[in-house]
Amino acid sequence: MLTETDFLRLLPKAELHCHFIATMRVGTLRELTAKHDIPLRTDDLDALLDYEGLPDFLEVFDAAQQALRTPEDIARVAYEGVADGVRAGNLRYREYFVNPDNFAALGVDYPTLVDAMVDGLDRGEREFGVGYRIIAAINRSLPPAAAVAMVQTVLAHPHPAVVGIGQDYLTPELTEDPLRFAEAYALAERHGLRRSAHVGETLSASPRNVLDAIEVLHVDRIDHGYRVVDDADVLAAALRSGVAFTCTPHSTSMLSAWEFAPDHRIARMIRAGLVVTIATDDAVFFRTDIGLEYTVALPAMGFGPADAARIARAGFAAAWCDEAEKSRRLSEVDGAIAALTAALAG
Repeated sequence: MLTETDFLRLLPKAELHCHFIATMRVGTLRELTAKHDIPLRTDDLDALLDYEGLPDFLEVFDAAQQALRTPEDIARVAYEGVADGVRAGNLRYREYFVNPDNFAALGVDYPTLVDAMVDGLDRGEREFGVGYRIIAAINRSLPPAAAVAMVQTVLAHPHPAVVGIGQDYLTPELTEDPLRFAEAYALAERHGLRRSAHVGETLSASPRNVLDAIEVLHVDRIDHGYRVVDDADVLAAALRSGVAFTCTPHSTSMLSAWEFAPDHRIARMIRAGLVVTIATDDAVFFRTDIGLEYTVALPAMGFGPADAARIARAGFAAAWCDEAEKSRRLSEVDGAIAALTAALAG
C-alpha cells in the first residue's frame, strides 16, 4: 500500500527556484575545488555547511562557484544535478538561476557558460525526461550598470533555453534593494524576457520589497517573499496580482532558524491563497533535496497529500517553458496525481 510519504516523494515536481551552483554534489565540490586549488574554510562537511546567516552562506557558495572553470565541469554538474533530482523526488522540470558575471570573472564567457549548461541539461533531458530553462541572475553585490550590461549580453546572445532574468546575492550594504536594478528590469521587459526577484527573504528585509518587485519591476514571479504575510496591505496587493511565489522551506531553517510548523510564513502564505511553489534553493548547501522539501517540510507545516498535489501542480503552471510543453507536462502531472491518489486510497 502506498504511504503518504511515498505519495509526496513520487509526485512529479517542477522546481522553479534552484541555483545552478548548488546542484553540485558534495563529492564533486570536493573534487573540483581540489582540482582548481580553491580553498574551503574547512574540510569538515558538517562545519562547512553551518551558517550564521545569508552572508556567511554566500562565502561557501562563492567557493563552489570558483570551482567551475571549464565547460566540462559545468556540463558535469548540470547532468549530475538532474540525475539526483529524479532519484530524490521525481523531478520532471527545473529552472536554474545562474550568474553570468560570476563566471565571466573566472574567464568563462556567457555563450560558453550557456552552451556548457545546455550540454549537461540536454543529456539529463534525454536520459530522464526532465525539462529545463535557464534564468540569468543579477548579482546584487555589483553596481546597477553591471546588471544592465548583463541583460545586454543576454540579449546579444539569444538562446531558447534562457527565458528570463532574476536577482540574487545582497548589495554591498547587505540589503535586497530590488529597485536599485530597475533599469535592467525595464530593459528585460522591453525585450520580452521574463522577470523574477529574490525579495522579502529574511527578517532584515522589508515586506515592501515584495510590492516594489511586483509594481515597479513588473516581475512574473517572486522568489522567497516570506515577509509578504507580515504586512496586510502588501499581502492584499500580492493576492490581487496573482504573482507566483517560489518558496524554499529548508533554506528558511538553515539561514533564519524558522521551524517547520503550521505558523511558518510559507504555511501562512499558502493558507492566505497565494500561488506558492516549493523548491530547494541551494540543495547541497542546505542539506536538502526536492524530495525532502515535500516529505519533511510540508507535513510539518500541516499540509497533506491533496495540498502537496496542488502545490506540485502550481509549479508546472508557473513555469516559464513554452505553452506546448507546459500543457504536456500539466497533463502528465494530472495523470500522475490521479494514479497516486487512487493508490493512496486503495
